[in-house]
Amino acid sequence: MNAPSSWPRRGLYLLTPDDPDTDRFLARVRPVLADGPVLLQYRNKAAAPADRRRQVEALLPACRALGLPLLVNDDWRLAAETGADGAHLGQDDGSLAEARRALGPTALLGASCYDQLALAERAAAAGASYVAFGAFFASGTKPLARRADLQLLADSAVLGLPRVAIGGITPDNAPTLVAAGADLLAVIGGVFEARDPAAAVRAYRRAFDPPSQRVNP
Repeated sequence: MNAPSSWPRRGLYLLTPDDPDTDRFLARVRPVLADGPVLLQYRNKAAAPADRRRQVEALLPACRALGLPLLVNDDWRLAAETGADGAHLGQDDGSLAEARRALGPTALLGASCYDQLALAERAAAAGASYVAFGAFFASGTKPLARRADLQLLADSAVLGLPRVAIGGITPDNAPTLVAAGADLLAVIGGVFEARDPAAAVRAYRRAFDPPSQRVNP
C-alpha cells in the first residue's frame, strides 16, 4: 500500500460511473483525471469481479502519473491486491479496524457515515482517514439514500478529519456545502452525466474558490 504521506484534503473527490463495458468505462474516466480531482474512487457496481480488478489495474498508471490517489469502493481486499492507495467502506462493507490493520498506517481509508455523527466518531476511532456524510440533496445514484443535515459538517469538525459531502451535489449547490464545512465534494453523475465532463470538473473546483473569485470560465 503506497498511499502518499501527504494527500490533498480539499477539493473534488471524483467517483467513477457504473459501466459494465471496460473499454467504454476507461474512455469515460481517463480523460477527466487531469482536470483537477484530488481523489479518485473506483466505484463500478455494474462490473463483474474480474472486470473490477482489470479496471483498477488499468486506472492505476494514469493516477500514479498525476499523483492522484486511487481508492476502491466497498472492497479493501481488492485495494490491497491491486496496490491501490486505499479503500472506502460503507456500513455493511466490513470492519474499518480490520481494513486499517490489513492496509497499513499509510493507506487512505474512508467511511460512509450517512446522517450520523456517532458513526463518524466510531470511524475516527477505528482509523479512518476521512468521514463522509450524505446524501445532502436528492441523489440520482442513490435515490433512497438517507438525507443528512448541513449541521453535521460543522459538528464533525471536532474529529479533526477531512469531511466529505456526497449526494446530489451540483456546481450550484456545492458552495453551500463548502461554506458549511465540507472539505471534499464527492461527485459521480454531476461529472459523468454532464455534456462536458471536463468542464464540470472545473466548475466543481470553483466551489472552493473565495466567493469573489468564482467566475465562469
